[in-house]
Amino acid sequence: MVSTASVRWIPDGQLCPTVPNRSNYIHWIEDLLSSNLIPPISSSSGKVRGFDIGTGANCIYPLLGASLLGWSFVGSDVTDVALEWAKKNVESNPHLAELIEIRNANAAPFPSESEAIVRENILEPVEDAAMQKPHVLVDVVKESESFDFCMCNPPFFESIEEAGLNPKTSCGGTAEEMVCHGGELAFVTRIIEDSVSLKNSFRWFTSMVGRKANLKLLMTKAREAGASVVKTTEFVQGQTARWGLAWSFIAPINKVFRSSSPAKNHHSFMLQGLRRGHGAFQVLKSTEAFFLASKLSCKLDTSSFSVSVTLSDEQTEAAILHGDDYAGSLEDSSAKLGSVVKGISFRITVFEQIPGTLLIKGSLLNKALSGTFSSLFFQLEDTLRMECVSKAR
Repeated sequence: MVSTASVRWIPDGQLCPTVPNRSNYIHWIEDLLSSNLIPPISSSSGKVRGFDIGTGANCIYPLLGASLLGWSFVGSDVTDVALEWAKKNVESNPHLAELIEIRNANAAPFPSESEAIVRENILEPVEDAAMQKPHVLVDVVKESESFDFCMCNPPFFESIEEAGLNPKTSCGGTAEEMVCHGGELAFVTRIIEDSVSLKNSFRWFTSMVGRKANLKLLMTKAREAGASVVKTTEFVQGQTARWGLAWSFIAPINKVFRSSSPAKNHHSFMLQGLRRGHGAFQVLKSTEAFFLASKLSCKLDTSSFSVSVTLSDEQTEAAILHGDDYAGSLEDSSAKLGSVVKGISFRITVFEQIPGTLLIKGSLLNKALSGTFSSLFFQLEDTLRMECVSKAR
């Protein structure tokens, strides 16, 4: 299927990407869009539309997405050579040309010095804030536009020397493609910052990440920015491992309120082989952050190492209307709403078993909406394992 899109022109020295890893990224986005974890944006036309940040001379993601899945794309870049050759590659695939637009990110006005200082960026000191930085999404995305997702293969390195030291960097590339001040952590942080301004224009914001240590930091940044849902995955192709990060500001109704999980009032799991610095308190704080990201009310009690979680009346009613098992024998929705107990809540408690091993227990306090409780608890388990547990490779 990939042969339907042929990248015919890549000038000397430009990044020559491996197709399978890029295809994995495309299919992961396809899974996100089809998961119904969050609803489509209200302005969506029903046809999938993506935005590729830094499409490169090869224009690989738009060509793959258009040829494999029929998606339309805007691909942006900042260098003349990338823009010129990306357009040539699109024109070399005339059956896809109508689906792909190449956009010059430098055509947007750069922020003024005062705007740059106001813009919050914890990675750079204020005295450097006036430096011109290439646009990522803000001012490149037009005011009336909406997209199902954005994607990015960011510059992974802080210097070309660092890129040369990586034995797994085997596909070449220019400094503009592989290097930026602050490396991938700074670049993806800029996407997160821009996403706050464009939260209503995209269903999903995504990026590839080259270092697992950065993945955790970026997950935290997305949650702190107000993302309602954060998802990750791992891409492994040969000896190369990359990670995918996705976040959204759309209320995850299906995430919180619909569950095929068996209804139970008590759940528990063990965390073993914790990473350095992930003790009971840190895991407790991560638990609190997880529920806050889901827009749930939390109360952290450090004396008992527990987090109490409460659903609002609106969330409780939405859960029942979406088929939770509170009153499964009642067929009439109004009857369910009339019988609901207000202030549905549950408690998560962290126990240290032995050094490096924690027991996480969850208890539903008033025996209602056990399906919602079970679904959230299983998602908490996945999140904590990703953030806190070391995985031997």
